Amino acid sequence: MDKIRIVGGNRLDGIIPISGAKNAALPLIIASLLTDERLTLENVPRLRDVSLLNRILSNHGVDYSLNGKRPGEDHLTGQTIHLTAREIVDTCAPYDLVSQMRASFWVIGPLLARCGEARVSLPGGCAIGPRPVDLFIAGLEAMGAAIDIEAGYVVARAPGGLRGGRYTFPKVSVGATHVLMMAATLAKGETVIENAAREPEVADLARCLVAMGAKIEGAGTATIHVQGVPRLHGATHRVLPDRIETGTYAMAVAMTGGDVTLTHTSGDLLRNALDALAATGTSVADVAEGLRIVRDPASPIHPVDVVTEPYPGFPTDLQAQFMALMTRAAGVSRITETIFENRLMHVAELARLGARIDVDGRTARVTGVPRLVGAPVMATDLRASVSLVIAGLVAEGETTVSRVYHLDRGFERLEEKLSRCGAVIERISGEGMR
Repeated sequence: MDKIRIVGGNRLDGIIPISGAKNAALPLIIASLLTDERLTLENVPRLRDVSLLNRILSNHGVDYSLNGKRPGEDHLTGQTIHLTAREIVDTCAPYDLVSQMRASFWVIGPLLARCGEARVSLPGGCAIGPRPVDLFIAGLEAMGAAIDIEAGYVVARAPGGLRGGRYTFPKVSVGATHVLMMAATLAKGETVIENAAREPEVADLARCLVAMGAKIEGAGTATIHVQGVPRLHGATHRVLPDRIETGTYAMAVAMTGGDVTLTHTSGDLLRNALDALAATGTSVADVAEGLRIVRDPASPIHPVDVVTEPYPGFPTDLQAQFMALMTRAAGVSRITETIFENRLMHVAELARLGARIDVDGRTARVTGVPRLVGAPVMATDLRASVSLVIAGLVAEGETTVSRVYHLDRGFERLEEKLSRCGAVIERISGEGMR
């Protein structure tokens, strides 16, 4: 099993290109099930989850191909994927596939809308707390679906097709918003989705669906209106930049000090998180290329309290990274996680590096320390794993992060992007460690 080895102490200087958003690419790929024509997606990140989802969709009859490298591109440039679901050959998504990635459960919406039936295994995914599918089920039932749970599978039927309806989420759900919006594009009549997720990735999916012929208004707000159409056609769509990757590298620069420009991104995608970062004493500036992040290594990191909230609040997917930064702050900060249970599992691993963190329920009290010391640590989930990398960049001596398959799910060539800016970081293959 691969590990990441880091020798801390170097500041970061240079340019880091930001990849396409994983959290946008996954529902966009699934949207290919809605049409028998080709959907072309540009700026798709080269990630384990993307490759896995392509293989999962092939089980339903989706053909996919990747563009080769183009002149002027390097391997940090996003790839182009062509997907064609000319005929759905199987409406069952089996446990052995869905259990590998929670987002693959989202096929239930397009399969039900296009084929009138779907049998999808209850999902797996990161162990960061329960994420039940009751919101998905209730929303699809509001559109006329008959749904049963049978032997670990959600069995949905709408033999006459879905029909427009109104559904108000009792709590915000990004995944369920994706699913209901996709399903509603082929439903008869109008669907109104209230208390919908407002994340940029939801609006990006809507832009793609509109390019495919869907009629959608309000995506990116709390109320989405979808007027169903008889069919969707092919389209070409460019995936928006990854705001979580953007925030992660911005926090890494704040941690080490340095001057880095993050290209192919926009601060408008994560303004709340960047405001919190600026409050630490880090310079955050919008520039033509994207964002410029600067911090003098000799200046202190100011403690800042944050509470995770649905968009446009502070993202839960940046909570672990910000906590790593606060371990070196000159004072005490409090970080409260309100979205997921069990998303403070990285605390124990940060403590192995010398961090002082006390947890009370869902709030972590972080007392900054003058130094961290390298040690072997273990990733517990995707975002926690990268928080350990951020801490390792300033820890004295060597830090090794194991179980980095979590990293490969969401960060494209992380060690290469950081090493180009001066970090001493490398991947050690499993074979080389035996």
